[in-house]
Amino acid sequence: MKDKSMTKAITELYLMRLLSVKGTLQQFVDDFFHSVLCSSVGPPAVKYFFDFLDEQAQKHDNVDDQTIDMWKTSSLPLRFWVNILRNPHFIFDIHVNEVVDASLFVIVQTFMDACTKSERKLSRDSPNHKLLYAKEISTYKKMVEDYYKGIREMVPVSNQHMNTHLAKVSRSHTGKLSTQVALHQLYQYANKYYDVIITSFDEDPAAQNKQLALRLQQIVAVLENKVTDP
Repeated sequence: MKDKSMTKAITELYLMRLLSVKGTLQQFVDDFFHSVLCSSVGPPAVKYFFDFLDEQAQKHDNVDDQTIDMWKTSSLPLRFWVNILRNPHFIFDIHVNEVVDASLFVIVQTFMDACTKSERKLSRDSPNHKLLYAKEISTYKKMVEDYYKGIREMVPVSNQHMNTHLAKVSRSHTGKLSTQVALHQLYQYANKYYDVIITSFDEDPAAQNKQLALRLQQIVAVLENKVTDP
């Protein structure tokens, strides 16, 4: 009984410290959610890509809103923002110690929970990181829903506008990024799904007008040193 009482006291003390630290960091966590989930300043690329996913959903039967949101969640919040949160040294010149890594893990889990449609019932036996933000999770979920709704209601981004935007971004980062590395990574992806991509281009009227299949074939041929004449 004595050991059980001591364990309970230590657990309660631990939770009190967690709540204290959470209170100190709460504003920073809220600011992160507001910054990431602000559709009013959403990049054109996000609008363009999300509209593309919506268009794909219309082309296929039985694609409900929850599935579409999952596509978007998997492509941006989970693939990009979660990766940055878990690995801040990708962007910042900092060392992430074990304490900071554990704290970031809690925020990552909260962010991921906010992006899911499923509701999980909590109890005293639930993990501490789930209990820590139990009160805020409904607010964060609403922010995610409003974000997707806000992006959907934005003015559509035309192909010309997108091309202009990408050119502007490219010029602003001239000399900062390795275009060869980026091209190689794109090539690896295109080569892996080459047949599927070519077939999709051949079946899509817009891709046919732009001769995307031919362009991809020429690029792959150049990269594989199969072209001898310009």
